[in-house]
Formats: sequence, C-alpha cells, structure tokens
Amino acid sequence: MMRCSGDRAGSLVVSVLLAMMACTATAAIPPDEAWFESFRENASDHELYRFLYAMPKGGDLHNHMSGNAFPSWWYELALDQKDNGYRYYTKVRINNCGDYGRDEFGRTPYKMYFRNVTEATYQSMSECRQSEYRRLEDLTQQQKEGWLDSIRLDKSHEGRDEFFQRHWQRLGALTANPYLMAEVLYRNMKAFSEEGLIYLESMMGSAGYRTPGGDLIPRDEVADIYRKRLAETDALDTGVTVRLQESILRFAPNAEQQLIDDYAFVSDNRDLYVGVNMVGREDNDKGYPMRFRETLRYLRREHSDVNLSIHAGELDEPNSHIRNTLMLGADRIGHGLQLINDQPLLRELRHGPYLIEINLISNLLLEYVDDFAQHPFPEYLRLGIPVALSTDDRGMWDSNLTDEFFVAVREFDLSWHEIRKLSLNSLRHGFVEESVRDRLVKRYKDEIAAFESRFRESGMTAFEDVEPTYNGFICRYYDLCGAGH
Repeated sequence: MMRCSGDRAGSLVVSVLLAMMACTATAAIPPDEAWFESFRENASDHELYRFLYAMPKGGDLHNHMSGNAFPSWWYELALDQKDNGYRYYTKVRINNCGDYGRDEFGRTPYKMYFRNVTEATYQSMSECRQSEYRRLEDLTQQQKEGWLDSIRLDKSHEGRDEFFQRHWQRLGALTANPYLMAEVLYRNMKAFSEEGLIYLESMMGSAGYRTPGGDLIPRDEVADIYRKRLAETDALDTGVTVRLQESILRFAPNAEQQLIDDYAFVSDNRDLYVGVNMVGREDNDKGYPMRFRETLRYLRREHSDVNLSIHAGELDEPNSHIRNTLMLGADRIGHGLQLINDQPLLRELRHGPYLIEINLISNLLLEYVDDFAQHPFPEYLRLGIPVALSTDDRGMWDSNLTDEFFVAVREFDLSWHEIRKLSLNSLRHGFVEESVRDRLVKRYKDEIAAFESRFRESGMTAFEDVEPTYNGFICRYYDLCGAGH
C-alpha cells in the first residue's frame, strides 16, 4: 500500500498523482466516520456481512420479479396453486417425439429439461410428449434437485446464454399465473424487509397472464390481484413500500405496441404502477433504442408523468445506447457499464440528474466483467454520477441486496458517507410519488442514524441477535459459509 511519505514515486506523473490522491483521501476522512474506517479495516468478512445485513437500506430500483424468486420458492409456491386451479408438469426426459411447436419468438429448445407447463397444456400434448413430462409434486429427489438447479446460475460453464435463453424458457407457465406471482412479490417483500429494505420498485407486468385453462386474464384483474395481496396484513407488516413497473421486450416484433399499451396502463393505474422499462439483450440489434423514438414522441403527447427507465450499456463493446436512451427520455439507466467508454457523456452526467442502476453480481455472472475490479461502479460513484445498488435477478443469482453492499464495500473500500449515499440515491430517484418519497427518505435517515448510534455505543454486540441469510453466491465467491458462519 502506498504511504503518504517515504515512498519513492519515481518519475511517472501518474504515480505522483496517485500518491497525492491517497494522501488527500486519508486526510479527508471526516472525524465522525473514523469509527467505520476502523471497523472496516479490522472486521472479518463474517463481521462485515453481519453488519451490512443488519444495516438499514433504502430501495431496490432494478429487479425483475420473475427473476427474483429463489428456486425453492418457485417449487413451494407452484405446489400451493392447486386451490387456484393450477397444476404443473415439468419435462424430465427426452423421447425424440419431434412434434413440438413454436413460441412467440422462435423455436423453444426441444432438448431442454425442466420446462414447466400447465395441466391444460399437458393434456393437449401427444402421448409421446406427455411421456416426457411429470407432475411437479411427483418428482424424485434427484429430479427435484435438477429442477431447482435448472433456474440457478451457479456453475462456471454457465453464463449469459444459459440465463437469457434457458432460465426464462424453463420457468414457462409458472410466470403466467398472477396468483403465484403475487406470492413471489410477498416473499420478496418479507426477505428484503429482513435485511433492512424499505422500498421495492420491481418490473412486474400485468399482461400475458392466463387462467388454468389457458384463457387470457384482463390486465385490470391482474392489477387487482396484486393490490389485494399487498393489502393483506402479512404484506403490510413487512414495512416495505412497493411500486411496480411495466416492461417491454425491446427486440420483440410488436415492441412498439407493447410500449403503447404499457404507457396507457401505467397512466390508468398510478397508485400501483409508476413507470415503464425496456428489457432484453442489447446485443440483439432489433431492440436498439432509437427504434422507439417516434413511438415515445407520440406517447408523450398522449400521457403525462409516465416515468421511463431503460436497460442500456449492458454490453461488451462501446456504442451509443446510453446516449440514445437519454435522448428517448429515460430518467434512469439500467446497468450503464459502457458509460465508462463515452467520456463526454461521462463528464456531462456528473452530479445528475440521471441515475445509473448498478448490478454488480449480475454483471459478473453474465460475464460483462471478468472480475469486480473491472467494474466502473467506483468511477461513477466517485465522479459524482448518481448510482444505486440493485439486485436485478437475485433469485437466479442466489443472492440478495446485502451481497451487493458486501461486494461494494469489500472490493472498493466504500466509506460510510458513500454507503448512506447509495441508499439515499435509491430513494430520491425512485419513481414513487413525491410525498411518499419524502416520507421514505425521512424514515431511512432516522433508521440509519439509530443504527449508527447503536453500533458506536455497543459495537458488534449490538447485532448478536441478527441472523444473516447466506445465499449461494456469497458462499461460493467469498466462502462465507465455512468456519465462523
């Protein structure tokens, strides 16, 4: 580590500048943050994780609800849907039947295990195809373990294609049941609450849901199912405020019509829905941002105050997607990895008003960075570009929001001021109505002040009763589930 004196910087100017920056940073630590600096430098990984798990947090602004459920949740909740008339079958063998059809965007992979269908779909299959499927509740233990593993990205040979081209296709009919998805939402509220979150803004659409028999459920009925679930006592008891976004698949042939329909729906359901998002692989050129310029110009004439967040910069190579996304009217950018390679825009975005939704674990597992050290997050944060940590598809990563904070603190030496700023950013840039936003900001400030006071008075003994949830990612990557857990 470079010291402030006594080191020979050599003749390289960059070394001198780095030394000056290191000295300045050390000298600039505010006295009231010295406690955290000392704790961070001396804490074990287990102590740091427990501290961050117990720590109050703001919001999660970038998450896909259908990717937020852990595999065990999917299995339990799917079996609980019999009372609503839903029963599921999953593919457990391949008999080379050959009579498979097409889905909306191309051919569904035939040689793919654990694709889930409803009983109605199963009954419509040929005898050969039926022989490939088994009721979900009748799986052997080995088959169940395979089913759970099939929607979890946890192997070194898995990556982007496994996630984008298989995980969602396997979930299949499970994501078309609004009652099941409402329970997934509640499970997330409960789990997020346990790690200190107070605001959840999730991509959870209202279109495409079906009855057990396969008929489409009107969007307004789906929204009412969500409202009813959110009003139940156990959901209210979590203390988590929830708002939802509609999302369009940017490269779909009918994406423009999806956008028009979603804007109208959000405009008519402002108590629950606060914005529209564009999702999907950016390396599919059919979803390029400027494709939607004329549609959005039309929509801004038709609707007021519909917020827009767009995935942009989640790519391997530089392009103009982030710049074009801002031109479309987005107030938040999902991922934003390639902003680092647009230096003029990087300078323009310092100090806002646009927020970058940072997903550290997602970007690593989908191989947009090979190592956390490559991630531009600390550059954005310390240049003054508003950023907030989020989980993206935490059920598929087998992770949580505490994991994101742990990665950020451990890999980038976050200060206490920066940790608080991340949560405040996640609240101040939420699309929730202003009065609710102000209340959430005040609540967070009160809770984080009480947390800090408690720790400074009692240290880690203040959190002896806190039992963190250690998920698969943090166990694998940092070995936090070994001795001392």
